[in-house]
Amino acid sequence: MNTLVKKILISFSVLPGVVALVFVMFQGFGDPTRLIVGQTGDKKTMDNIRKDLYLDQPKWKQFVLYLNDVSPIAFHTKEDIKKKELKGYFFGDQNKFALKIPYLRKSYQTKKDTTAVLMEALPATIILAVSAMLFACIFGILFGVLAAIKKDTWIDTTAIVTSIAGISAPSFFIAIIVAYVFGYLLHSYTGLNITGSLYEIDEVTGERYMVIKNLILPAITLGIRPLAIIAQLTRSSMLDVLQQDFIRTAYAKGLSKTTVIFKHALRNALNPIVTAITGWFAELLAGSFFIEYIFGWKGIGKITVNALEKLDYPVVTGAVLLSAFIFICINILSDFIYAIIDPRVKA
Repeated sequence: MNTLVKKILISFSVLPGVVALVFVMFQGFGDPTRLIVGQTGDKKTMDNIRKDLYLDQPKWKQFVLYLNDVSPIAFHTKEDIKKKELKGYFFGDQNKFALKIPYLRKSYQTKKDTTAVLMEALPATIILAVSAMLFACIFGILFGVLAAIKKDTWIDTTAIVTSIAGISAPSFFIAIIVAYVFGYLLHSYTGLNITGSLYEIDEVTGERYMVIKNLILPAITLGIRPLAIIAQLTRSSMLDVLQQDFIRTAYAKGLSKTTVIFKHALRNALNPIVTAITGWFAELLAGSFFIEYIFGWKGIGKITVNALEKLDYPVVTGAVLLSAFIFICINILSDFIYAIIDPRVKA
């Protein structure tokens, strides 16, 4: 238990550094005030907006105020709590000690709470990431196992060359090719669209409906690189395990080849594979920006790119912090998975 608590504390200690880095990075960009009020905004209106957004304060004070907003442990006045609609537990009179849900401020463009904006986009990203990772895991492990047991054959060579190509090709390049070939050239055969999200709006009735086929191309494209890496790792790890004494003992006991490979060898080869899976899943879940943007998938990635174009800092910084939080949680979760797969890790 002490080890678990220590790891959690160390992992989450990264977040303040992420907050500081993100804040410093976006200080060099333009003033969003003009974008908010438009070209007809007068100086008084702009000054009021700058005051409301703390942009009239010194940089160090802006950072302290932002850190106080995004921290779950903070101090807020009664006016702050009411104005920002903070949620949590508050103790004290005028200046209250707060244990709250982090406040990521409001979007400059839509005036909606940034947390609400991100939570609307997160389910689509989760579905896309899970689909891509299932595709990558199933085919990556199968290809890796097949390449290992057929070592030095044409199957092994083909698997290696294909996986190297999958690792080397940039995701945005693969996305453009896949969208053009299967969504445009072969559209009459595949029925797939170049762009589209999980939910579409009926132009006549205005009703929202689900379009599962829009998931196919972005999920496959997003899963190609992790599939290639998982296949390589599975092959390498399986080759090491298949040389171990306990494998020869299993064969000597009369166990079938399928049982030895999938029940004994694969289970003992999974640790490096789990590392790759958890790392990639964290990245995919955090939002694959290029894939979502190219395919018009309304997830965290597309929301963030759109916010960058409009200098909507709260949405961008909120997306980065959410991504960091997801990475940390999945890395902690991976330790539990290791212990389940290999009991030696518990020690």
